[in-house]
Amino acid sequence: MGMNKNTVLAWATFIMIVVGVVLIGMGAFRYDDVAGWGFAAVGIGFFAIAWVFNALKGRV
Repeated sequence: MGMNKNTVLAWATFIMIVVGVVLIGMGAFRYDDVAGWGFAAVGIGFFAIAWVFNALKGRV
């Protein structure tokens, strides 16, 4: 089974969404201090990059 560019971008998008959810969850439930805000901000950044990867599918 060969993976073309769209399949690679789809997998990258899925993995980045999972990592973003984990980071936001860690920021919300694991850390009660300022570090929680940092984890949540990085998680939102992962969502933004995943959105870009999703938008690139079919265009590269």
